[in-house]
Amino acid sequence: MNGTTEQQGGTGGWSEQQIAYYRARADEYDGTYTERMSMPRLAKSIEALPISGDVLELACGTGQWTRLLYRRARSLTALDAAPEMLRHARDRMQGTTTRFIEADIFEWEPDRQYDTVFLAFWLSHVPPAEMEPFWYLLRWALAPGGCVVFLDDSPAKAEIEELADGAPVPTVHRTLTDGSRHLAVKVLRDPAELSSQLNGLGWESHVEAIDPFHLTGVARPRETA
Repeated sequence: MNGTTEQQGGTGGWSEQQIAYYRARADEYDGTYTERMSMPRLAKSIEALPISGDVLELACGTGQWTRLLYRRARSLTALDAAPEMLRHARDRMQGTTTRFIEADIFEWEPDRQYDTVFLAFWLSHVPPAEMEPFWYLLRWALAPGGCVVFLDDSPAKAEIEELADGAPVPTVHRTLTDGSRHLAVKVLRDPAELSSQLNGLGWESHVEAIDPFHLTGVARPRETA
């Protein structure tokens, strides 16, 4: 059975600009993995991570990671705000039972809980002021005993980014092959900084560098007395 798509409302401001960028980039997004990153090496980095049960993937993009998660999940839900990205992801996951949701993550409310929430190259798109509500959302989305698993860029990636001056949130310029310029939130956190921040938000986490440019981590809600 092909995956289905559910639609929910979006938001404005920096999030709207970021969504517009990914909508415009959908047809060339996969080139990132062939030109700048080694997908086989990155995929290997998550093999030992605790991904199982009912899995939620946030910001699934074109489904590069969705196909890997599907092999390890009892059920899989993949969410993205860009319908163009979801079209590619549905094509990639044709013949599977993957459930697709179209929604702005910052406006979305989960309708169930999951054993694993997975984020690939999304956490760096969460502005500092949104970290607390975002991780509250993740806690809400997790079933008891569940965990958040993530993969992202490290501060070394700043070398290839074009920072936007005067933006209200940390933002970079991105230029597509058609010459159009877009804005996206980009917050590059090192493992120690991120672990400390998550600890302050009530999470137990293990975050580590997997190479000079990428980090990975696992976070679980800290039990309260």
